[in-house]
Amino acid sequence: MQEEIGLTAGKIWHTLDAENELSLARLKKVVGGKSLVFDWAVGWLAREDKIVITPEKRSFRLRLKDAQERAVGAS
Repeated sequence: MQEEIGLTAGKIWHTLDAENELSLARLKKVVGGKSLVFDWAVGWLAREDKIVITPEKRSFRLRLKDAQERAVGAS
């Protein structure tokens, strides 16, 4: 089970790296993981301080923690 969570976390990370920021629903659709495994993978990334989760009306938006730092560094 941990391997599946880790693989899903990797897919989430790579998707956010390519897309910058996505809603939780859109990210879940793009990654296509199992619901519980997807949720656990998001929790893993949050616990490892790899993502930023921002509340949005009735949902959330996710982005990589260092995405803003990379954008500032590229300027």
